[in-house]
Amino acid sequence: MDIEVSSGVNGAVPKQEDPPAREKQESSRRRRVLLAAGLVALVLLAFFVLGRESASTAWEIASAKLITAINDRGFMDGASHAQSAAAGNATEGTAADELLGGLLAPGMDRRSCRSRYELFRYFKHFPYAPSPYLLSKLRAYESLHRRCAPGTPLYADAISRLRSGHSAAAGEETCSYIVWLPYDGLGNRMLSMASGFLYALLTGRVFLAAVPPDSADLFCEPFPNTTWLLPVDDFPVANLFGLGANPDVSYTTLLNNNKISAVVSDAGGGGESNATAAPAYVYLSLGWQLTDRLFFCGEHQRAIARVGWVLLYSDLYFAPSLYGVSGEFRDELRRLFPAKEAAGHLLLRYLLHPGNHVWGLATRYYHAYLAPASRRVGVQIRMFGFGSIPADDMYGQILACSRQEKILPETSDDDSAAAAAAGETKNSTAILIASLYADYYERLRSRYYEHATSAAAAGGGGGWVGVFQPTHEEVQDTGKLEHNRKALAEIYLLSFSDELLTSGISTFGYVSASLAGVRPTILLTAFGHKVPDPPCRRAVSMEPCNLTPPSADVKCRSKEGVDGEDVARHVRTCEDKDGGVKFFD
Repeated sequence: MDIEVSSGVNGAVPKQEDPPAREKQESSRRRRVLLAAGLVALVLLAFFVLGRESASTAWEIASAKLITAINDRGFMDGASHAQSAAAGNATEGTAADELLGGLLAPGMDRRSCRSRYELFRYFKHFPYAPSPYLLSKLRAYESLHRRCAPGTPLYADAISRLRSGHSAAAGEETCSYIVWLPYDGLGNRMLSMASGFLYALLTGRVFLAAVPPDSADLFCEPFPNTTWLLPVDDFPVANLFGLGANPDVSYTTLLNNNKISAVVSDAGGGGESNATAAPAYVYLSLGWQLTDRLFFCGEHQRAIARVGWVLLYSDLYFAPSLYGVSGEFRDELRRLFPAKEAAGHLLLRYLLHPGNHVWGLATRYYHAYLAPASRRVGVQIRMFGFGSIPADDMYGQILACSRQEKILPETSDDDSAAAAAAGETKNSTAILIASLYADYYERLRSRYYEHATSAAAAGGGGGWVGVFQPTHEEVQDTGKLEHNRKALAEIYLLSFSDELLTSGISTFGYVSASLAGVRPTILLTAFGHKVPDPPCRRAVSMEPCNLTPPSADVKCRSKEGVDGEDVARHVRTCEDKDGGVKFFD
């Protein structure tokens, strides 16, 4: 039976401000002044020690942090915030709250996409404010999308050229596109969507999604007064959803067959460039096999820039690997995301909002089971065939990690503690399990049913502990819409957590942590079927990992404007995958 809990604060009687409240506000103001002064001092130090460019970067990071701090509940003066800390009840908030500090554009239909205006009530963490430059780029992109989206004359012209097999003539007003194609599971799809949209921002393309029936109503339209959905039935490229199985149509194949040519340098018009006309479209195979790894070279980016339609087949979060493609990309990324680890967090919160059906699943479950707790811990468990271990060992790894990082409440055999904690909500904990299997839920539920929490438990000790698992589908079935709806609801339920324990190299966990805005504790994968030691690591960056980046043996002929030291500083090895890379600050 579905349970819907009303969560408003209308009708509350205002209280008279008492002296302690005034003292608290004054203390809050002093903290803001000290924070601002400290940030200014940081910028001045960077200017004199590191130079003007580093000082500019430091100021952008400091500004983002300052805006976030001012809007965070710890620094607000009497204004309502996204979440009531005690019972998880939503507050009314302000327009700035529901638009995530300007990240989202106003004016969308609330009824058609409830989550767009309600997500801010459920997120517990708002670690980074969007930079002013990111906001300006998003508003400019939305305007471009409205001009070029399906149903517009410019889109009709672009489709006509695609049918004829010709690119646009020089100087002709036209739109260029990147078309996202579905590949792999839901977490992979969401990360590749975010990466594809970022690429569109960097290159002035329009981002369209070829959404299959198994994902028909998962997400709302993200851009105001237009659509991001590609009219698949009327698209002139045949077998659109089957292109991934045919590497013969990829960019590298076109390159080898002299159907397209790289541009080594366009500076001063003297660079190498074959006169070969650009094809009407290019298919990019950026899945885990990374057929088109040359995509990450500057000279090939200039070649692709001449193509009107780019069809993207990827299951990767390839955003970090764009940082080293060219100086132009690097500079843009630095301005868009002064704090590098905010990239995936802000892109996912901007682009992907669950549709009303999924939103209903998530919010009904949240209010029925998770909202009453003062602390919510999400535990996402995924085991891969190449890294499988017995369930007993996996459960032991979870408990060992929890003790190491103090995540789950510890238990005690003192029954008197349980009696004293009965009905207490001050230190209550709700543990949400997201797994294909019910085994770990059953074990944790029995643990807290049979034992009381100890006084030294995580979160302060005492109180009740509830263990919940919405589904246990047993097998991943990405080809079914209902399966994907439940999976997406669980991703968002995890993202409403105060703390996350996620499985290594799992894109499901990556997306949940990025949406939540938290640095998760990562259960390390049992490579070689051996229980890892240590059992887990606390992430030092909330960014998702690009599990299959271009390898060092890819020899790019052009590295114009690329600062190798800067790339090495901000794109480093993932905590959970030696061969992967992610953004770090």
